[in-house]
Amino acid sequence: MARDADGRSPAWTDPSCPVARTVDLVGDRWSLLIIRDAMDGARSFTDFQQRTGIARNILTERLRRLTDHGVLAQVDAPSGRRRLYALTETGKDLFPVIVTLRQWGERHAFEAGETHSVLVDGDGVPVPDLRPVAANGSPLTSDTTSVRRHT
Repeated sequence: MARDADGRSPAWTDPSCPVARTVDLVGDRWSLLIIRDAMDGARSFTDFQQRTGIARNILTERLRRLTDHGVLAQVDAPSGRRRLYALTETGKDLFPVIVTLRQWGERHAFEAGETHSVLVDGDGVPVPDLRPVAANGSPLTSDTTSVRRHT
């Protein structure tokens, strides 16, 4: 389990809920925007600061936290003069989360006809909507699923 910089386990909002733990780790605005930008090629402190407009002290804290929890890793720049940030496999595993947030935003955060960026695949085709499906391929919704709590 990832630990805070002081070596302690994080204080979980709800220790048995994967959603709560995830939100505790990456659910604030700045962390998600940093992850988004890392997926879009940002690597340096300056890249993240310029793309997000985040205050330097907040960016420093978020980068430290994301690094401490294995979402980002610090790597040497090719010049060897500074350190850069790279998504780890754990960080890359957040790609469907970012895509889902983006697609929700496209549907609900813009007025009809309002321009916005679009995520496209390698051929320039817009990425299809991500929708959860059951093992048999049928669509899943909050009405067709439930949480099983382990005791």
